[in-house]
Amino acid sequence: MHAANASVRPAPDTDANLETRLAAASRPRLTRSVWELISSVPVFLGLWLLMYASLQISYLLVLLLAIPTAGFLLRTYIIFHDCAHGSFLRSSRANALLGGVLGLFVFTPFAKWRHDHAVHHATAGNLDRRGTGDVPTLTVDEYNHLPPRGRFWYRVTRHPVAMFGIGPIYSMLIMQRKVNPVDRPSIQRSVRRTNVALLLIVGALCWLLGWRNVLLVEAPLIFLGGGAGIWLFYVQHQFEQTSWKRSADWTYADAALSGSSFLALPGLLRFFTGNIGYHHIHHLSPRIPGYRLHRTHAENDALHTVPKVSLWDGIRAVRLKLWDEDTARLVTWAQLRHMTGPPPR
Repeated sequence: MHAANASVRPAPDTDANLETRLAAASRPRLTRSVWELISSVPVFLGLWLLMYASLQISYLLVLLLAIPTAGFLLRTYIIFHDCAHGSFLRSSRANALLGGVLGLFVFTPFAKWRHDHAVHHATAGNLDRRGTGDVPTLTVDEYNHLPPRGRFWYRVTRHPVAMFGIGPIYSMLIMQRKVNPVDRPSIQRSVRRTNVALLLIVGALCWLLGWRNVLLVEAPLIFLGGGAGIWLFYVQHQFEQTSWKRSADWTYADAALSGSSFLALPGLLRFFTGNIGYHHIHHLSPRIPGYRLHRTHAENDALHTVPKVSLWDGIRAVRLKLWDEDTARLVTWAQLRHMTGPPPR
């Protein structure tokens, strides 16, 4: 946890005063945090209730309402994410309490996710420490040395239908329910308590409204909100100009500025994603609240030299499947086929 939240010394080629400015931006403002909360959770709840009411009118209307509702659910998830970094409120206890409540909205145990996400921040872009809190990615050499069945299942999991169709169901409804016996007791309790709370909430909804109505409303929210979240998490570190290195050459600051994307989104999408597209800043200084990332980027020229990823670039990045250590880049299946030498069988 400490590795992700520690003050990070900027890379040598950045502005000498950047660290001081990032530290100043890391102090949350209560009034702004309250506004962010009010403009997210109550709006989501209002639209969510309207979706249930619209079942009596037209399911097409329910599906149309699911689009903005999923957007506000994603915005709520970003606040949950900021609470995990201790950046949304000044009090650690307040962040944990709010994060625990918001975790019920996004089907995620707060303490477990906070731990795994801290590990992600401490290891992002490190080829020797992959596997926790990231999208599973193999190198070309690792893929080529898999048996045929292993290559088949890797291709399945990296297919867009699996990632954005099955992925939201697995990541929100199944993966987060698992209790890992090697985790600390407090983390295991977080998972169990969240599971029990969700069971009671969903059970009560099914009893009051009927399981079919609950499924008709929750399914599109899971697919839209969960799918958007998976895409964001994917493109934040898997894009054409990204940089991944072995431990001997890896540094935290370099991984933030070279291996985390600056996803340049339109204003409306920045609103729904809580500015998380400024992911290079977030990884450099994760204690900066999401609502300050845009201004931090605008006011610091040293942060403008990172790779810029457009919305279209981010969509196309889904084609990237493997890390090629020889060329230091992510490659597509088509590029893999053009490489010399067939994979061993």
